[in-house]
Amino acid sequence: MWAQGHPLLWTGKQREFTVHAPPGYTPTERLPLVIVMHPYPADGTYAAKLTDFNAKADKEKFLVAYPNGMDQAYNALVCCGAEDDVGFIGTMTKRLVDTWNADPQRIYATGISNGADMSYKLAVELPGTLAAIAPVSGGYIGPAAQNPSYMPQTPVSVATFVGGLDKYYAEFEQGIKFWSERLDCKAGQPEKVNGSNTRTSAKCRDTSEFTTYRLPDMGHNWPGSKDQTMGDEVTGVNATDLIWEFFTFHPKLSP
Repeated sequence: MWAQGHPLLWTGKQREFTVHAPPGYTPTERLPLVIVMHPYPADGTYAAKLTDFNAKADKEKFLVAYPNGMDQAYNALVCCGAEDDVGFIGTMTKRLVDTWNADPQRIYATGISNGADMSYKLAVELPGTLAAIAPVSGGYIGPAAQNPSYMPQTPVSVATFVGGLDKYYAEFEQGIKFWSERLDCKAGQPEKVNGSNTRTSAKCRDTSEFTTYRLPDMGHNWPGSKDQTMGDEVTGVNATDLIWEFFTFHPKLSP
């Protein structure tokens, strides 16, 4: 079930997001909310196609929101523009809690590339809002992330997917190192996941978790997607399934 074209006036500009609710949805029941953010240049329609989160929501019964960036971009950590996308998405989220009855203890964010970077930004700059994020082919990178004080003030668990053939791989790995050092995350041994892929899980000082999927044969893609532009079907990992599984085990935590 699509609820198309929700307008939202923010900082004097018309912004838009779309919401997908599962069959049988009624606002009397509190459902988890997953915010899915597109790459640059793209929009929420493409994010839905790439990730197939609507089908996952229908099966597992949760809400999905797709905020549109201005000029097909978010003002994330390294790109693009100067819009207050943190404020826009924070306001969108509050509206979904107030009017769609989204569960404030189970609000999550994910995205790819520019949208993945944005999920890290939201984790830091919307304290107390998100329970967990899942950046795919994106990173905790850029000038802000270089600052040791730029870190979450409330616990936000992370599951990230990094392709070994991604041209930004080294930057993403540096970002993982920064986050882990600042939150004192202690990683366990990598586990094999379908061939040469690995999953490494870390427990952090603030009770959050940081899980990294390293996919050595993948580039700048969404693993498990059939999309011909940014999908990757051959890695043996389905990010959408693994992200939702991670989210279900990570409701909001108290520091």
